[in-house]
Amino acid sequence: MKGETMERVSLLFYSAENKAQMQSYHLTKQQLEYTAHPIDALKKCKEDPSRYPVVILTGTVPAGFFVLHEKEGVRPYSKNPNAILLRAYSVQTAFQGKGIAKSSIELLTLFLAESFPTIDEIVLAVNSANGVAQQLYKKSGFRDTGRKINGKSGEQYIFSKVLNLKTGYP
Repeated sequence: MKGETMERVSLLFYSAENKAQMQSYHLTKQQLEYTAHPIDALKKCKEDPSRYPVVILTGTVPAGFFVLHEKEGVRPYSKNPNAILLRAYSVQTAFQGKGIAKSSIELLTLFLAESFPTIDEIVLAVNSANGVAQQLYKKSGFRDTGRKINGKSGEQYIFSKVLNLKTGYP
């Protein structure tokens, strides 16, 4: 049923157990204009220890993926030393329209509070042409900072969500 998740959504750091599922991860050409395929993102994570790959599970099945990037990766987006960058975010084509993206973004603040207790801001760049993603982020408490950068597919808006360190909530 569109708009409802069929199973419980959870976030889990990527492990080798997820490798085969990431290789068969499906994104459309249009989605790949805005985000990296998990296999490509994982290669960058291997090269950079400040990147942390995360799998979005629905039940026990990987439905989505993203990377949390600390330290130097955040600098173009925020001057806050306690910020983390959300990048390479996607939900597989077959799982879209089921509320998984919304649930995973809502879970992100608590996931960060547990896994990165000193983080007090999440930043991300969203393509100016990707209105659906912009609305998702805004509904989930992100605000447009007014800053823009050029990305691989054109202009990107910088969004931010400030967190309360005690609760993980804004």
